[in-house]
Amino acid sequence: MKSSNTVRPLRRLLLAAGLCALAFGPMAAHAAYPDRPITLIVSAAPGGTTDIAARLIAQPLAKALGQSVVVENKPGASGSIAAQAVSRAAPDGYTLLLQYSGYQVITPLITQGLNWDPIKSFAPVANILSAPQVVVVRPTLPIKTMKELVDYAKAHPGELNYASSGNGSLQQVATELLNQMAGIKTTHIPYKGTGPALADLLSGSVDMTITTPPPLLGQIAAGKLQPLAVTGKSRLESLPNVPTAAEAGYPDLLVSSWFAMYAPAGTPKEVIGKLSGEIEKIMKTDEFRKKAAEQGAEADFMGPEQLGKYTQEELVRYKTVVEKAHITAN
Repeated sequence: MKSSNTVRPLRRLLLAAGLCALAFGPMAAHAAYPDRPITLIVSAAPGGTTDIAARLIAQPLAKALGQSVVVENKPGASGSIAAQAVSRAAPDGYTLLLQYSGYQVITPLITQGLNWDPIKSFAPVANILSAPQVVVVRPTLPIKTMKELVDYAKAHPGELNYASSGNGSLQQVATELLNQMAGIKTTHIPYKGTGPALADLLSGSVDMTITTPPPLLGQIAAGKLQPLAVTGKSRLESLPNVPTAAEAGYPDLLVSSWFAMYAPAGTPKEVIGKLSGEIEKIMKTDEFRKKAAEQGAEADFMGPEQLGKYTQEELVRYKTVVEKAHITAN
């Protein structure tokens, strides 16, 4: 039998080891993140700016983390299908959301009974891209300027229709703002993402849209779409001959989209910090910024704290807009 003098030091040693395990166990586990592939769920169909933002960051992030980052598109229900999937995922950093601002801050304002909350259900990771909108029409219309668009709409009330990526999307909000400011009426045709909306615009099934530059630039260059104005504060380098909405006579048509990454609420801060830190490094590179500019967007990094605050501010801002425009989910 061991003497009490031997047992007591042994107990102390075991107790100390246990406390160390409790203290450093989680840290050690998070330090190993990631040790398997990450799924980045996108709230829109392939071809739109949300999808472009996801794929723009996925490849360099996979390289930085040493694990695959698999992009998975889950379009529909104005971003709710993707948001719900991520909000219900394990908060371990292996299921992430690449969300479009219109879905993150407008969908909750117009949809009753959502089973996800834009603030409570997610942990902000980083904003990836920001982009103004571009007003475009099919080139077969006799419209080359914003004035001609408004004049045509007034002469043909309700006949012009516009495509959006879904009810409550920022595309719808921007167009309804234009309708109110110009005193015109256009008909809304919602789609499940910018890709399908753009396809019908190119085919001539719809007349116009107001959306972000990335999916439009190639079509504009090919003469398949006619740009009228940019809803940013300044002209785009990629569209230097296209005036701002202010230059075209509509200074209050100032609307930009942003595309951000979120994790499920409860994801450890160490994991969020790892992701955010690597994304910030990537976005500071000339290569990333150049690729973003080529898409008509801006590499606009916001860390977790700043993105969380900005999300809340945008919710407040668009609540007023949505109520005035009587925008609903249906």
